[in-house]
Amino acid sequence: MNKGDDKFLIAVKDFIKSMVISLVLVILVTQFIARPVRVEGLSMYPSLNDKELGFSNILSMKMKDPERFDVLVLYLDSQKKHIVKRVIGLPGEVVEIRDEKLYIDGKEVEQPFLDTDYVREMTSTGKEFSRDFGPIKVPEGEYFMLGDNRIRSSDSRDYGTFKRDAIKSKDVFVFVPFNKIRTVGK
Repeated sequence: MNKGDDKFLIAVKDFIKSMVISLVLVILVTQFIARPVRVEGLSMYPSLNDKELGFSNILSMKMKDPERFDVLVLYLDSQKKHIVKRVIGLPGEVVEIRDEKLYIDGKEVEQPFLDTDYVREMTSTGKEFSRDFGPIKVPEGEYFMLGDNRIRSSDSRDYGTFKRDAIKSKDVFVFVPFNKIRTVGK
């Protein structure tokens, strides 16, 4: 073997080593730190838009339980896919929407994350933005989730409450499109 062959073999070994290290790092990051997210549909509009790409924080969900109005990535077992929704009801609470207002344990709760202009636009056409439902008691260890775009969201009103182990990560750091980089959370 000549020097040229040795250099080539060293370069190939270095390349393979770099690829293996990169692959291990990607696997570790996506399993334990940050989950890639691709928004599909308009259920979280205008907070999140269709086809936006980002990352969601896995680590924070391993350290503490979700709080009201957290934005979470959930695994929807019945459809074998991940979805993004907002926590509305916590374990043991009674959730109800009546006349476009949210009630938790019988008390009206403001929803500061909703875009009032968008809600007004949707309801001005005579449609309900948040169809009435409930009261529903959230079982212990489970969460009641809704999309921000209630009129176009399939969520706990359709699927029922979500168990704690269905929750995979919290918040979404959007990086595509580049002109809308932001974090969507509580």
